[in-house]
Formats: sequence, structure tokens, C-alpha cells
Amino acid sequence: MPAPAPAPAPATMNPPTDPPTDPLGDPPAGQVDPAAFRHVLGHVPTSVCVVTTTTARGPVGVTVGSFTSVSLDPPLVVFYGGLRSASARAIVDAGRFRVNVLAEDQHEVCAAFAGRAADRFGTGTWDLAAPAGPRLDGALAWLECDVEDSYPAGDHLAVVGRVRHPEAADGRRGPLVFQRGRLSRLDPATARHTPTHPFDWWGI
Repeated sequence: MPAPAPAPAPATMNPPTDPPTDPLGDPPAGQVDPAAFRHVLGHVPTSVCVVTTTTARGPVGVTVGSFTSVSLDPPLVVFYGGLRSASARAIVDAGRFRVNVLAEDQHEVCAAFAGRAADRFGTGTWDLAAPAGPRLDGALAWLECDVEDSYPAGDHLAVVGRVRHPEAADGRRGPLVFQRGRLSRLDPATARHTPTHPFDWWGI
């Protein structure tokens, strides 16, 4: 009789291996600690604005610290609201909005529109019939915009606006600034004029 075939070798399993690590000690993408991220971004000073619109149910407004310009031609701006923000959704649905750039003494307006008060427009002096959205008296600047686009950006909603009418206030009042979790004002005594005409912000 022929000799029996040798038994197959038992299957072996490779031992589990740890995911590759960065030799510099950096965490994998997407694993940045949210608290540390917020702390670092708190060092970036931002303007404070109240974005408003008018809906069939009445005026809507919300404080934002993430407003910035996007393009000069065409004239585009953007602000970011929470992905679940009812105010941001109402602004998108309305199709137009107004950006009210807060002045250094308008911290109470900032607080009112950053909370859930029922009568937000009871704080400050507002022209509720202004085009595109209520207009705050005494603000530093106003921009009437049409909604150009909106899209999710992480846990926020980006709302891009095409500017229809920009307007700036006269006078020397400074802006309200948010940094390190606090509302601040610029100190004119420490300001230094640096000519910016040689800067090439968009061409570098």
C-alpha cells in the first residue's frame, strides 16, 4: 500500500500589528484632540458679526465669528454656522442676508444673538425693514448679500454670499474682536501703521 500523504501543516496567523506611527510623534489625521484644537484656534483673533435675514415668520439673526471675504471679482463673502443651526438654515432658505459688523461697544448685541433669547432684536437699535435683513444702528459696516452657495464643511454649514451693497460707517470706532474666549477691543495707543500696498496677498 502506498504510504499515507503527510498531514498539512497547521495554518498560522500573523500576530496583530499596531498601526504605523509617525516617527515625529504626530497623531494620525482625524485624531486631533478637539479641546487642544479649540485652544489653539482661540489664539486667532476674529471679527464679530450678526448675520440677519427676514423670513415669513419674522426677522432672524445669529452671531458669527467666522465671517471673511472670499473673492473680489465676483464680490463674495462667507460665514459659517453650526450644521444644525436653525438660523443658518433660515438664512439659506431666505436666499439673502445682511452682515452687521459689530463695533467695540456692541458686546451686548453679540451676547443676545449668541444665545437663545426669544427677543434678540430687543437688544440694540434695528431697522427691521432694511433690505436683505435687519440693519443694526451703530455697526461698523454692513453688507447686503444674496446667497450664492451653501454646503456642509465638517460640523458647520458654509454660506457663501454675493455682495450686492457694501457700506461702512464714518468715524473712528474700533471693531469688536474675539480672542482666547473673550471679547476685546483694539488699543489705538499701541496701533502701528504699516503700509500694505506692497503686499501681494493673492499673488504669492
